[in-house]
Amino acid sequence: MSKLSLAAIVNHCNALLRTRDINDYDGAANGLQVENSGAVTRIAATVDASLATVRLAIKARANLMIVHHGLFWSPSHPWVGKKYELLQALLDNDIAVYSSHLPLDAHPKLGNNAQLCAALDLRGLKPFFVSHGQEIGLQSHANISRDELALRIHRATGNKPLLIPGGPKQCRRIGVVTGGAGGELKQAAKEGVDTFITGEGPHWTYALAEELGVNVLYGGHYATETFGVKALAAHLSKKFRVPWVFLDHPTGL
Repeated sequence: MSKLSLAAIVNHCNALLRTRDINDYDGAANGLQVENSGAVTRIAATVDASLATVRLAIKARANLMIVHHGLFWSPSHPWVGKKYELLQALLDNDIAVYSSHLPLDAHPKLGNNAQLCAALDLRGLKPFFVSHGQEIGLQSHANISRDELALRIHRATGNKPLLIPGGPKQCRRIGVVTGGAGGELKQAAKEGVDTFITGEGPHWTYALAEELGVNVLYGGHYATETFGVKALAAHLSKKFRVPWVFLDHPTGL
């Protein structure tokens, strides 16, 4: 089995994803969050860094986890209880963790939004939806019935989307922001889309979608964000000739 320097992968990811240039939530802590002894022999891609996915990485004999949701969203100290178990599992099994949140969402080829748009066969993509000072989503001019669009999302994610039929039956301007952007529905509508695809949103967005005249399709936070880590891991595997595996740990949310 080939070995590769962890530093080489980290440096490549930081440059590719523009990790230092993309603004994000404070807790995102994009980049290398936990290092290992320095070598990588197998990459594991997964959406969330958690004790459960670390255990899956151990079973897969991976020593680098590529994640979308990292370890530090809220104060992570003290390292006791399950947090201690997680840290001990990483250290005992020499597993590094590299996390990329908005940088991975926003990447024009490997990103969650770009990959989901490709899976939905949306074309003529343009930047959409400002978050933390930069556009992270994509929009497409199209002519697709909302029922057909819902079917495409189901096929792409394996998850039947929740449809709020607040807009026209025929979707002509579609905005895509994976994850939990439902609470920003008003912003999406202001940018002119008649249909908004995201992962999840609050209860009150149903009435708001009707008031705004916008269709909303909630495809699942987890389900819409498996694409980026898979694409990034596949890219790294091809470039550095290191095997990779996807660790599926769905939340149903």
